[in-house]
Amino acid sequence: MNGKGYVGMEAEPKGLEASLHNLLELHHHKSLVLAHRTEKAKKDAIRKTERVSDLLVEAVNGGVQDSFINQKRIELEIRTLAATITRFMKQTDQWLATTHALNTALKEIGDFENWMKIMEYDCKNITTAIQNIHQE
Repeated sequence: MNGKGYVGMEAEPKGLEASLHNLLELHHHKSLVLAHRTEKAKKDAIRKTERVSDLLVEAVNGGVQDSFINQKRIELEIRTLAATITRFMKQTDQWLATTHALNTALKEIGDFENWMKIMEYDCKNITTAIQNIHQE
C-alpha cells in the first residue's frame, strides 16, 4: 500500500461522494422546482376554483333575486286584486240592495194596481147595484 494507491482509493470515494453529493443537490433542486410548480399550480387551482364558485353563486343568486322580485310583484298584484274584489263586492251588495228595493216597490205597485182593479170592480158592482135599485 503505497501512498499513491491509498490516495487513489481515497480519490475514488471522493469522486463517488462528489457524484452522490451532485445527485443529491440535483434531486433537491428538482424537488424544489417541482414543489414550486406544485404550489403555483395549487394557488392557480384555488384562484380558479374561487372564480368558478363566485360565478356559480352569482348565477344562483341572480335567479333567486329575480324570483324575489317576481314574488314581490305578485304579492303587490294580489293586494291590488284583493282591494278591487272588495270594492266590487261592496258595489254588488249595493246593486243587490237597490234591486231588492226596486222589486219590492214593483210588487207594491202591482199590489196597489190589483187593489185598484178590485176597488174599481167593486165600485162598478156598487154603481150597477145602485142603478138597479134606483131603476126599480
